[in-house]
Amino acid sequence: MSNEFVSRSLDEIRFWSRIMKEHSLFLKLGFRCEDTQLIQEADHFYHTFEQIEGKSHAFTELTDPEQIIRFNMEAHLAATHIWAFKRRVLGLIIQCKLPGGNNFPLLVDHTSREANYFRNRLEELNAGRLEPLPDAIIDENVFFLRIMADHAKFIGHLLDPSERQLVEQARNFSQDFDQLLFQAVDLSGMRPQSQTEPLLDQFLDQNRVSVVSLRDFKKTARDLIDACRIKSIIHPLLADHVFREAERFLYIIDMFEASLTRKQAAN
Repeated sequence: MSNEFVSRSLDEIRFWSRIMKEHSLFLKLGFRCEDTQLIQEADHFYHTFEQIEGKSHAFTELTDPEQIIRFNMEAHLAATHIWAFKRRVLGLIIQCKLPGGNNFPLLVDHTSREANYFRNRLEELNAGRLEPLPDAIIDENVFFLRIMADHAKFIGHLLDPSERQLVEQARNFSQDFDQLLFQAVDLSGMRPQSQTEPLLDQFLDQNRVSVVSLRDFKKTARDLIDACRIKSIIHPLLADHVFREAERFLYIIDMFEASLTRKQAAN
């Protein structure tokens, strides 16, 4: 279990510290030029998570678990601070104190949800407290389905309006994932009766199909943006960022399906 704790901790930190680093950049790019204090704070968080990301690659699965516990606490503190920063920025935007900025309120809320997810994962790992499989399947899917729905909305709004076909595709993905999210919330509300293996298996299968389609759409959009073949104000790094998060969701679905299969075989 010690090796598993270390490997899972490093996996979470390597993935999410890069995500937090990039959030800092995206928020910075969305501030007005006169928002110098907010820009400096975003820069600070960029360098903080860049250091954490770099440090995570200096560890291996053979690292002393006690050292990883301390590292998780360090990353947790940074995640808590950036979460508070994002919530403060959200308040300023909603109160119309940053008029003319380019950070959507939903985008700032979205990034704060991911920071909160990251710190919660680190808390669970350090406490050795992981959710039972049926609960984890539903809760992780509720979280990531909402993230995917948000991504589709952001893409639709950041594409140039003249890219009508791509805008329509993004809108369709937004509606698809809103519906999947509502289904997941319904399944969650029916717990524990809804947590049968056939239902959870079907739940994962259905979500996988839609996530693969959205992942492929994001990859196409990313490649087109990199080649300057479509009109948008999407930063190339943002296009790759949302693609990697879809890949992460598929990785988690794979792990859940493998766990369900092992459980069924054991029965």
